[in-house]
Amino acid sequence: QVQLVESGGGLVQAGDSLRLSCASSGRTFSSYAMGWFRQAPGKEREFVGAISASNHYRYYADSVKGRFTISRDNAENTVYLQMNTLKPDDTAVYYCAAKLIAASKVANDYNYWGQGTQVTVSS
Repeated sequence: QVQLVESGGGLVQAGDSLRLSCASSGRTFSSYAMGWFRQAPGKEREFVGAISASNHYRYYADSVKGRFTISRDNAENTVYLQMNTLKPDDTAVYYCAAKLIAASKVANDYNYWGQGTQVTVSS
């Protein structure tokens, strides 16, 4: 069983930066690919970024490419999402998720989910 806890959300202004963290329980964090997804009010959950278990592969949604960076620290059992140049359209609840080995852009591929952290970007 993997438990995920997100943190780092908040209220910021357009153009600001935030770093989200997702801490994982368990001893096999390095076996899991990690993904970040977000869901805005009235919208479906959408892919943001993902990183493979090996740390060799990273994927991003077109809407965040060049602004967001996903990284992981296996010693700390934590995955991060550095968000720069935030826009009001980035406002959403952000979720981290875990699945074995290969990263995926598909939410249904992930087995474990955190509770989410709210990010609000004001204009």
